[in-house]
Amino acid sequence: MPRFTTSDGLSLHYTDDGEGTPILCLSGLTRNGTDFDYVAPHLADCRLIRLDYRGRGRSDWAAPETYTVPVEARDAVELLDHLELPRAAVLGTSRGGLVAMTLAATAKDRLAGVCLNDIGPVIAAEGLQVIMGYIGRNPRHRTHSEAIADRALLLAGFENVPSSRWEEEVRKHYDETPEGLRINYDPALREAVEAAGAQPAPDLWPLFDAMEGLPLALIRGANSDLLSPETAAEMRRRRPDMIFAEVPDRGHIPFLDESEAVAALREWIKLL
Repeated sequence: MPRFTTSDGLSLHYTDDGEGTPILCLSGLTRNGTDFDYVAPHLADCRLIRLDYRGRGRSDWAAPETYTVPVEARDAVELLDHLELPRAAVLGTSRGGLVAMTLAATAKDRLAGVCLNDIGPVIAAEGLQVIMGYIGRNPRHRTHSEAIADRALLLAGFENVPSSRWEEEVRKHYDETPEGLRINYDPALREAVEAAGAQPAPDLWPLFDAMEGLPLALIRGANSDLLSPETAAEMRRRRPDMIFAEVPDRGHIPFLDESEAVAALREWIKLL
């Protein structure tokens, strides 16, 4: 099981599969490298490096105050150093896209390009409220089967998703125990997000603008409650060369194996 040690002594898990263009895959806030299982078969000609952030997946838990985007960006650079990779493209889903934009502002020489999955410099309050409703909390369900039955009802904006996909999602992100389902990340992540929310929201547009000159793509769920149509439109205005795809019947976040998402990714990879 591949692991590396960060500069502050944590052991973080990652996977490194395939050959070709190196793509560092960074997942959503409470999620892990398995986020990219669905798209991996469509990127078989690339080297996919998937990081479990500190406190998530199979990585060590840490002090809650280190569960921040800047620290996670530092961890990403240290993984590249560990792999002796001077540069990699980043496929960033939600939180991973914020990490990618931070890297563009702080370590741009390590980036070959960025693809953002349903994230931008403005985070819609509606979507943030949804996240705060579940982060750090175990679901009420006792079994995977119970959770699967409710999954489609709990996630707004998703249509025409087969039950097999919801089953995969539930089994990836919850452990079944005698006491019921348990999240597979540090519950203290909630503390870090609440602490960040107590501060004035930073202006993230300079981070977006820092990606100037890099091959850039944006994939948006057509029903997303986190990335508004207005923010996506402004991103496209600022970067008219940005590859853009909107995935119908998807909220936050697209799974990335939808035909629209795959087409955008393939176009982006050609520019790397």
